[in-house]
Amino acid sequence: MARRNPASSPKSVENAAPPRRGGFFRAVGRIPGLLWRGVTRALVWLAALVLFAILAYRLFDPPITPYMASESRRLGGVAHDWVPLERIAPVMARSAVAAEDANFCRHWGFDLEAIRAALEDGSRRGASTITQQVVKNVYLWHGRSWSRKAIEAGLTPLVEAAWPKRRILEVYLNVAEFGEGVFGVEAAARHHFGVAAAELTAVQAARLAAVLPSPKTRSAAEPSAFVRRRAAGIMDGAATIARDGRAACFRAAED
Repeated sequence: MARRNPASSPKSVENAAPPRRGGFFRAVGRIPGLLWRGVTRALVWLAALVLFAILAYRLFDPPITPYMASESRRLGGVAHDWVPLERIAPVMARSAVAAEDANFCRHWGFDLEAIRAALEDGSRRGASTITQQVVKNVYLWHGRSWSRKAIEAGLTPLVEAAWPKRRILEVYLNVAEFGEGVFGVEAAARHHFGVAAAELTAVQAARLAAVLPSPKTRSAAEPSAFVRRRAAGIMDGAATIARDGRAACFRAAED
């Protein structure tokens, strides 16, 4: 007698697993997890890239900055010669600090006293530190957008933690604009006074520092009465920070 195939019996068919349904909805349900993992990976890579860029410029000199590149395209070229801090007159370093960030050696990237004074003054005075200006010049774009300010605020403590103060000031003096298309103190010294940055006098250094907030409208070589007055105040400030120890964090042993 022929044997019946159990698979074809009514009982077997009845007990068979029903076909799987809802695959589309399960796939849709996995999307938030996939997106979250994708966003997490992207943030990890972005953080790694930012840390690499910060650590790299501690060791290597930035060949060009975004603003420098923009001005080079607009003007058809810029003047820029990188020199180490050892080849910049110490009085120039002190003058820049006196003009832009007198508490440079005492803060961690943000000068809270200057911020408080700016708020009390209706924000008519600037409160950006040299470190903040380095972050803006080296890594970001110019402008007053809140997005740039937010990124700048996030990067500033990282640069302070990763770079010594001397390195921050060295980069600042080499990327700051001292005239239209004139970047860095070496190019500025030669452009305005016909000397190397190492040969700058106290008066010349103070006049270069006096144009830093508005280099396109002020001249170090042909100073207005305002620039002369500001330079005189910077000379006094540079001498003061040399005496009271506020230049200690960037002063070389032989200074």
